[in-house]
Amino acid sequence: MSRSPNKLIPEDFTPTPSLEREPQVAAVAELDDSGLDAIGVLVASEGELPADIALDRAALARAGFEAEPGTSLVLPQETGPLLVLVGVGPSAELGVSGLRDAAAAVARATAKSARIGLRVPAIADIAAADVAQALTEGALLARYRFDILKDKAKDVPLDHVEMRLDGADLDAASEGVEIGTVTARAANIARDLANCPPGHLTATDIAAAAVALGARFGFEVEVFDKQQLIELGCGGLLGVNQGSTEEPRMIKLRYMPEETSTGHLGLVGKGIMYDSGGISLKPSDPMHLLMKMDMGGAASVLASFTALRELAATATVTGWLMCTDNMPSGSAYKLGDVLTARGGTTVEVKNTDAEGRLAMMDGIVLANEDGVDAIIDIATLTGAALMALGQLTAALFGNDDAVVGAVERAAATTAEQVWRLPLEHKYRKQLDSDVADIANLGGPYAGAITAALFLADFVGDTPWAHLDIAGTMQSDSDDSWRSKGATGYGTRLLIDVARKYRAES
Repeated sequence: MSRSPNKLIPEDFTPTPSLEREPQVAAVAELDDSGLDAIGVLVASEGELPADIALDRAALARAGFEAEPGTSLVLPQETGPLLVLVGVGPSAELGVSGLRDAAAAVARATAKSARIGLRVPAIADIAAADVAQALTEGALLARYRFDILKDKAKDVPLDHVEMRLDGADLDAASEGVEIGTVTARAANIARDLANCPPGHLTATDIAAAAVALGARFGFEVEVFDKQQLIELGCGGLLGVNQGSTEEPRMIKLRYMPEETSTGHLGLVGKGIMYDSGGISLKPSDPMHLLMKMDMGGAASVLASFTALRELAATATVTGWLMCTDNMPSGSAYKLGDVLTARGGTTVEVKNTDAEGRLAMMDGIVLANEDGVDAIIDIATLTGAALMALGQLTAALFGNDDAVVGAVERAAATTAEQVWRLPLEHKYRKQLDSDVADIANLGGPYAGAITAALFLADFVGDTPWAHLDIAGTMQSDSDDSWRSKGATGYGTRLLIDVARKYRAES
């Protein structure tokens, strides 16, 4: 990666350190106790206890463990690995999300263990592959840490995971492990990128990272520099970039299936590498620290492409990452400026902190020009979405029930929660401008909706879904499989949609 002379960055720095230490995960017929530091045992809140637990329920209750979901109890043994009991609640209510949470609980309770095992009782009505995938994701996501810039890491990196699934077909379970390893790795790549300090990951840096990832994981990457963006007429991305000393980049990704394609899905990701708010400067509060993650949408799109080849996605998938800083300076774009989007639409700037939609509009126009069958965009777009839905649920909008439904099903599968909000067209008049075709800001209310309506103007009639991930992009603390910091939200969701995409659906 080429860097400015003033960037004092360690020689060995990589923006995706997770790739350098991927744990080995396997489904096995029997756990190798001698090679493990800890073993997690899933325990339901009723019925017989697993045979390898030497205590009865009364003794466990005295220790404060009643097998409620997410609870754990560590039992040191005289010899051999630690035994970690993890509650899953009533066995009849245990689903894929509960299994993912249980594996995460084991991983967190064994933070000082490099090699862990999982003993899982027979689970009715859930396919072995789905069980193994969820367990793999839970363990690998929960133990994620971005510590490459620390002299001494606090936690022991996870090196090896074994799981024994009672009564399950070993081949099917192994298939689920392979899928879960790929999806968790992708989410952790997105986390790496979003957790990078803004001086370590500029628009040019993420472009270089995309080129490297494309070569490794089998997708095409085309990088557009500032002059090419001028020639394309991408006035939104260029306008936002005016105040920055760093050049913008648009990064186009393309995955082509080996067999006949089942459709063409377009993904557009907001890549504001650092968002100061521009001339509409943000208050100097903790929110500023999080603005290195304002490229979380672009990170999730890029990371999702790393999984498509290995998981044999059947659709053609093209991505547009719209990347730049948004900085205040003497050259920054100003309130009252009018920008011209790709395609000629003029936009009055009423707030320079409503910059994400300006960068995204060019990408959406280009996706339409590319002839995609559907568009999904993902962006840390509005504080209104965070205020309405909090940090666990993303706001979902769209103009097509089939595409929105695909996103909702993927959200249920991955536990990356969404809630559909109305695309209320009566609010569109709030975006009217006296001097341009449209303004980039509406009124004081329904900010997530008016932002979606702005994007809808550029989408036109193409089937479309919009994910506003301003709330879900990061977690304030470790929470199940969500590690503190960037969550990588949307990566596994987009992978699930892309793997199942059919244009006719």
